[in-house]
Amino acid sequence: MSPTSTAAVHTLDVPGARLHYEVRGTGPLVVLVGAPMDAAAFAPLAELLATDRTVLTTDPRGHQGSVLADPEQDSTPQLRADDLAGLIAHLGIGPAVVFGSSGGAVSALALAQSEPDLVTTVIAHEPPLNELLDDRDHLRANTEEMIATYRTGDVVGAWRKFMANADIMMPEPVLQQIFGGERDPRQTASERYWFNHELRGTTTWEPDIAVLQTTPTRVVIGIGVESTGQLCDRASRALGERIGVTPTIFPGDHTGFVDDPAAFAVRFREVLGSTS
Repeated sequence: MSPTSTAAVHTLDVPGARLHYEVRGTGPLVVLVGAPMDAAAFAPLAELLATDRTVLTTDPRGHQGSVLADPEQDSTPQLRADDLAGLIAHLGIGPAVVFGSSGGAVSALALAQSEPDLVTTVIAHEPPLNELLDDRDHLRANTEEMIATYRTGDVVGAWRKFMANADIMMPEPVLQQIFGGERDPRQTASERYWFNHELRGTTTWEPDIAVLQTTPTRVVIGIGVESTGQLCDRASRALGERIGVTPTIFPGDHTGFVDDPAAFAVRFREVLGSTS
């Protein structure tokens, strides 16, 4: 967290975990969430949105400051949705707009299915819903292969396979720079938990299409303008086709809110204005 952050930092005990969460601003509640991406990644966007809203960010269970009673417990979208429900209820200022990106988008969709009264709008930004795609068997096999590769100790090799499966072009020198050599122990612990206990459950989760078609929660499907042809672009469009929602385009790629939070905040406000 930067020295100029306006966040108040707290923890909340939920079944099986103690969650780290941060709150900024006042006004209607917005939740920004990833999986495995933690609260720190959303901080710049949160600061921009907190000028007129209460913004909640959190480390998902098993990552960074959100510790598990059983470190070997798998993280599922429904468990993470239950965590979000607990946080929203604890703050007592809901219902919320929930923006989830990647695995966090899957968590947000699961929340919309199970606790629609807590969520006015879900913005599901590039959820990796592999099971909605025609090549799901191939993608599932690739996921098992990258997990197996990670467990052999070949971290760079596992990430190389992940990027290939996600249709994300990352030059070998960049892979080596990010995932090779000495790294932050907390980051590697988060990575280890994600490969071993979260990746499979997230990418094989199947949304309840009938529920999402009829839920009172407004469902927005977000896609980065630079993500065309990538796995999450395909999965997001597949979800849109099934529930009858035209995807909404956001700046950047899969992590556009990190790369250019100012532009992302402008688009975020436009989307909220069109869905409120």
